[in-house]
Amino acid sequence: MNDRPALLGSSPIFEERLQFAKPDLPAFIDIADEVRTIVERGAVTKGKHLELLEEALATHLGVKHAVAVSSCTTGLMLTYQALNIKEAVLPGFTFMATASSLVWAGGRPVFVDVDSETMNLDVDLAERAITSRTDAIVATHNFGNPADVSELQAMAERHGLRLIFDAAHGMGSQFKGKPVGCEGDAQVFSLSATKLLIAGEGGVVATNDDELAKKIRKGREYGNNGDYDSDFAGINARLPELSALIARHSLNKLETAARRRNELKGIYNEHLSALPGLGFQRVRAGNRSSYTYFAITIDPAKFGLSRDGLAAALDAENIETRRYYDPPVHRHRAYRDYATANLPNSDFLAAHSLSLPIWSQMSTEVVSRICHAIERAQRYSQELKLALNPSTSMAHA
Repeated sequence: MNDRPALLGSSPIFEERLQFAKPDLPAFIDIADEVRTIVERGAVTKGKHLELLEEALATHLGVKHAVAVSSCTTGLMLTYQALNIKEAVLPGFTFMATASSLVWAGGRPVFVDVDSETMNLDVDLAERAITSRTDAIVATHNFGNPADVSELQAMAERHGLRLIFDAAHGMGSQFKGKPVGCEGDAQVFSLSATKLLIAGEGGVVATNDDELAKKIRKGREYGNNGDYDSDFAGINARLPELSALIARHSLNKLETAARRRNELKGIYNEHLSALPGLGFQRVRAGNRSSYTYFAITIDPAKFGLSRDGLAAALDAENIETRRYYDPPVHRHRAYRDYATANLPNSDFLAAHSLSLPIWSQMSTEVVSRICHAIERAQRYSQELKLALNPSTSMAHA
């Protein structure tokens, strides 16, 4: 039987394109009556579903306030603005919004490297980057892996700094057995379509700070206090009622989704751990990753193919992958004016990590087929390299 990779002439493992992510949305029949009520009453914003969602999220996260906003990005913008953050230490290996929202709010990013195994902000390097100008430390739960929360909190307290988490990937994650969200001054979550808790588009700012919550609620309404005389320059960051409704129902599925993704991670590891040159993100004991994304690293010298070579081989098998975050944010054109020290781990992960498909209702059989595609790519790595780089073959002819 021909079991060569599709790039070498075999049929693709998947006949149809396998999506990188699939949102686990509520069945329409479960929300139809509430959708009809929203439409018939014309209550499309600032209604009961927003209030109920905020109450449910505050309870789930164990915080006093959960302020729903139009996106994680606008939540970060409003948080930075409300806390008057002018300079913050943040990781170089993160999504661009971690930095762009700070710059939009008038702040300056100071990029610091991450730990190569956890892929989260390196606490020791972050502390070395603190100066008299530093206002805050910004950390992420990268791909759903909880940050070193206790160490970050202690460092922030030592230096009198704000601690903010870009928790875009954090819904479903647990730190020491409890949902991430109550630590630091604020944690800002994403509710977009690739996450475990979905609003379509949306975000939420979780905080125990009464004044911060008040400012963000006002800020999402243009800074308007209700009298059309804005107290400060806010933005429109309201979450629509339809989005809040979807998120409310999605919250009921969150725990099941997180558990299933951890099962899928175990299946991936079982199949792939024996292959040379593949690495996996390390989750600290006692924590749980949401596995919003499942990332592996590829050492081309041991695996036989580069990250991009493996991605091309999987693409031919109709398997969609993602290369987060390449280029790393500290190398984006937008931030070239900000002096940045060498960040070798961020550069390495950007060039060598590949995120594989994962979603909350993915079957075991689908994961097994993805792993089979990776296994045969490694088995035929030398032929694949020649197929992907024919000029190399000509040079040795």
